[in-house]
Order: sequence, then structure tokens, then C-alpha cells
Amino acid sequence: MPVKEGDFIKISYTGRSFGMVFDTTSEAEARESGTFDENKKYEPVIVCTGKQQILLGLDEAVIGKEPGDEGTIEIPPEKAFGEREQELMRSYEKKVFKEKPAVGMRVNIPNTGEGTVVKMIGNRVLVDFNHPLAGQTLSYSFKIEGFVEDPAEQIKGLISIFSGLDTSVTLESGVAKIDLPAGVYSYSRRFVSSKPYITVSVFDLVSGVEEIQYIEKYPKPEKKTEEKKE
Repeated sequence: MPVKEGDFIKISYTGRSFGMVFDTTSEAEARESGTFDENKKYEPVIVCTGKQQILLGLDEAVIGKEPGDEGTIEIPPEKAFGEREQELMRSYEKKVFKEKPAVGMRVNIPNTGEGTVVKMIGNRVLVDFNHPLAGQTLSYSFKIEGFVEDPAEQIKGLISIFSGLDTSVTLESGVAKIDLPAGVYSYSRRFVSSKPYITVSVFDLVSGVEEIQYIEKYPKPEKKTEEKKE
């Protein structure tokens, strides 16, 4: 059965820019390319097709394909990270930065976002807020691993694609219970900012969900018993 818009699928992929790997779901590819990140979980991702949860060019490429199909595609800038925009190059005084800026440094400017320092002239610092891969044609190899029919797994996939969290999800009598890591609201800005999108997406895309419960659990720590002195 071919993939159509609104289907949940599991997909593995590797993205390359000028032949260099910049994103992959494969640990082997990451290690071979020297991009391995020990904090990242390498495995196929779950996405709802046609909703641009992956790059538009890749999202379009999987429609009409069958589970098990694989291939390599070229994705132009307009269907990847967009064209480079000159208005996203902005100049600031050095005193704006908490740390001493340097060319190539990633910086976060309040009310503007994250950018890259590209030039420094005297007391002025030029920051590029374009995506680092903006303006580039990218190559993606991919494989459709299969459909994801279980609603709980679909919800897990949405949480992962939006926030990066690996969670436990149960769905009973229309109630989706999502177990969150302790303290997640204090350490994961990505989850906090994406929670509204996760909630809306679950209701819109996953069948049978009438209520969502985000459950942050704090297990009681075990008391340490003091060893008796001899």
C-alpha cells in the first residue's frame, strides 16, 4: 500500500551537503563520517507525512512510495532550508554579547534568535541569522521502514520530532498519558516551546484521543543507611 498524506511512517535517512553528512538516523553513518554525537539517539524517526515534520523535499518524496522503498534525492534550497536572505545579516556592538565574540561562534540574541558570527570590524559584529544550510542544494538518501499504526507510538513520534524527548505513552479510553522526565520544564526549553504544537498535533493527527495528560514523575529517593562503625 503506497504512502499517502496523513500516514504515520518510520523512516531512516542521511542528509549530505557537498558530500558531507550533516544529519543522519544511522549510528554507523555518523561514526564513519565523524559526526557521531554520544548524546543523540540514532534510530529511524516517526513522522506524519504531508505535515512538513521533515524537510519539504523529503516529505514530498515519500508520498506514493511503499514500505521498504529507498532512494536518493536532491533537494533544492526552496524545499530545504530556504534561500539566503540579506536582511537576516545584522550588525551589533560587541557589548551586546555576554562572551567575547569570534568568527564562527553561534550566538543567541534576545528577541531575535540564534545566528553565526561571520565578521568583526572594529567594535561591530556581523551576525548571520540564516540557517547554516540556507541556499544549499542537499542530498538525502532514505528508506521507508514501514507504517506506524499504533496510536501510542504515533504520539511518541510526534513528541520526539518536535521536542527530542524519548517518552513513555499509553492510550486508554481516549486518554493519552505521557510520562515526562523529572524536571523537564526547567531544563528543556525545546519541550516547553513545542508543547503547544505537540498537543495540537496529537488531537489533529492521532485518532481516538480525547484527552492528554502530561505527567511529570518524581520518584521518592531512597534513604541511605549509615554503615555501623566497628
